[in-house]
Amino acid sequence: MNEQLNIFSVFRRNFEINNKIRLIELFAGVGSQAMALKRLAADFEHYKVVEFDKYAIKSYNAIHGTDFEPTDITQISGSDLEIVDTETFTYLLTYSFPCQDLSVAGKQKGMVKGSGTRSGLLWEVERLLNEVDNLPQVLLMENVPQVHSKKNMDDFQKWIAFLENKGYSNYWQDLNAKNYGVAQNRNRCFMVSILGNYNFAFPNPIELQKVMKDYLEDEVEDKYYINNEKSQKLIQKLIDNGTLPNTIAKSRAEQSRAEQSRLALTEQSTSQEKSKSETALRQDMMQESQTCGQMETVLLKGMVDKDLEPQASKIDVSSTLMSRDYKGLNNYGTNGVIEWKEK
Repeated sequence: MNEQLNIFSVFRRNFEINNKIRLIELFAGVGSQAMALKRLAADFEHYKVVEFDKYAIKSYNAIHGTDFEPTDITQISGSDLEIVDTETFTYLLTYSFPCQDLSVAGKQKGMVKGSGTRSGLLWEVERLLNEVDNLPQVLLMENVPQVHSKKNMDDFQKWIAFLENKGYSNYWQDLNAKNYGVAQNRNRCFMVSILGNYNFAFPNPIELQKVMKDYLEDEVEDKYYINNEKSQKLIQKLIDNGTLPNTIAKSRAEQSRAEQSRLALTEQSTSQEKSKSETALRQDMMQESQTCGQMETVLLKGMVDKDLEPQASKIDVSSTLMSRDYKGLNNYGTNGVIEWKEK
């Protein structure tokens, strides 16, 4: 049960962080949570980073000016987290574990303890919290909403029960990025766990001030464009796996090379079942693809085709502006936006 509904909340204190934060990022990716703290001007240090993907770590270090090495969460112990002097520091541990086995775009194998699934790595966090001498004061999780779906609710509740037994007050809620100032339709479940009896409230939505057109650049250096040969192969691949309708592909093929100005798209994992790879483009180019980077939306911009131009002009919120941060630069399913233009 969501802790926000607990009738005993009235007896709890509001939680405040007054000490310097020591940030421990499990499944760190490129450090999106660290970036959030930077933008909040929080007093924190990059204390521990656990990330298996060497490319993600390389990106993390480049972005944050750190020097961490790739680390396998299954190979570390609680003592490696070095949670000490909790009176002086507030330890914030983030654990946004892999969502591939939860997402509707994957095979939905779940996060059952001992299952060996990637999403089942959640239970490595349980092991670490059982091994530490001092518990971190704050935990933060972000994942796809399917983490609390009917299929996964039993495991989700087991996880919450474990945290409660450890003394944490837990609060979770689905939040969509488009309701918090970001032109991206990204709905995710967040859970904040605070050691002790404390209250917590998620922020209220704010009005969206910028839309897609405010972020896309009119002039982009050629080095950022994919060449026509590669883009044609990608388009054909999207046609073959059912992501890109033949009607759109045909109309674009019939356009002159000068008309083929810009195509923003993201790659589609060819192994996905067609029923699980429905994208916004095949419907109205506006719906959210509820995935964690395995299924992508095709976004067409600056289209000349008169039948498609009205649709393109409606796009205010993107489903695929950013990749799932933990995936790393070499990941084949990265949701990075690719632009294509004729030279």
